[in-house]
Amino acid sequence: MDARTIIGELRDRKGLPDAAARWFAAGLASGEVTDAQAGAFAMAVLLNGLDAAERVALTCAMRDSGAVLGWSLPGPVIDKHSTGGIGDCTSLLLAPALAACGAYVPMISGRGLGHTGGTLDKLESIPGLRTDFDGAALHRLVAGTGCAIVGASADIAPADRRLYAIRDVTGTVESIDLITASILSKKLAAGLEALVLDVKVGSGAFMKSMEDARALARSLIDVANGAGCRTAALITDMDQPLALSAGNALEVIEVMETLTGFAVSQALWDVTVALGAEALVLAGLAGDAEEGAGAIEEALDSGRAAEVFGRMVRAQGGPSDFVERYPDRLPAAPVLHEVGAPRDGFVAAVDGEALGLAVVRLGGGRLRGGDRINPSVGLSGLMPVGEPVERGEPLARIHAGSQSDAERAGAAVLAAFRIAAEEPEEPALIHERIGPGEARP
Repeated sequence: MDARTIIGELRDRKGLPDAAARWFAAGLASGEVTDAQAGAFAMAVLLNGLDAAERVALTCAMRDSGAVLGWSLPGPVIDKHSTGGIGDCTSLLLAPALAACGAYVPMISGRGLGHTGGTLDKLESIPGLRTDFDGAALHRLVAGTGCAIVGASADIAPADRRLYAIRDVTGTVESIDLITASILSKKLAAGLEALVLDVKVGSGAFMKSMEDARALARSLIDVANGAGCRTAALITDMDQPLALSAGNALEVIEVMETLTGFAVSQALWDVTVALGAEALVLAGLAGDAEEGAGAIEEALDSGRAAEVFGRMVRAQGGPSDFVERYPDRLPAAPVLHEVGAPRDGFVAAVDGEALGLAVVRLGGGRLRGGDRINPSVGLSGLMPVGEPVERGEPLARIHAGSQSDAERAGAAVLAAFRIAAEEPEEPALIHERIGPGEARP
């Protein structure tokens, strides 16, 4: 077997047998497969697609191209994955809440991609906190605190790391087959028993239409369950930011305010509870979604999730008093600039992608792979859809490194809001739940 034969079979629509998938994934990891061959493979998959069995085969082969973690813990090992959005910091709430409910959460997360924020970038705005741990250290962290949020180590799904970079420069990012294998190869390598997926849809998401979101959710669920991991998905709204902030340290502040009860961000709370309920049911820690939601809400309300978060921050190298002193421990931008509403009316729509790109251009994300992030910049006080506004009332506050940066961002932020005379319908936060073999509103 060789790369040329496998690519030719895919080109001629003869499929990707399990043995071929395993050979190609191993070749990606070892370097035996060249960049040109990897690009040709990705393009053949994009153009001709894979069937259900072939998606499972490719995902498992990429998972097995490196280390696969094993666990021996007194509770189920579970996780959550989001397909990316603006102001989506549910992971920082959900991981400690699940741990407070008796689960163990080795959350292998990513960095910002395009206009969307990254969980690792947000967490690393906490001074001293590390996210680079090997498998043995991850075991100790999860066993000791109940959860850890880390990046993928070099030995986790190395085939995906190689193919991901090549997809980015060969016009093959959009393939649902390759997206599925990329997401799940890393998640399944964490040795999960159950996984809940948050598939975003709307202006601030990669999937703009419900049709595309359903297709991705269905693919992820079918492959994960086919690989032996109990999985369900919620399709959630990203036609506006989920939180009232967008930017790394600013989102951590909103998370901490919610965890400590100082100022609960309701949309963030509601989506976190819904995802947590699904995860607890999948893991066998709740009999149904109502029981699961009650358990997550109690963990958040009681402060137990905040205590777990504090232990996790300390275990990963952050300040030992972070929960008590988070306003003093996080970096703050030197310039604050308000964007006022141009007229009276209601917030009728928000372009989430435009807001995400504004944060990136402030320095809160990456325009190129090697760019450094300024964790202090971003947006806060974002006015949600449906809110009445008066002329001059702030639609958002810009946190910037300089006045000129703030003014440039101001024009982009203002253009992202549409003000109408009539009050719009309140958008749904959760559009659908999709589990194995089902799809219902």
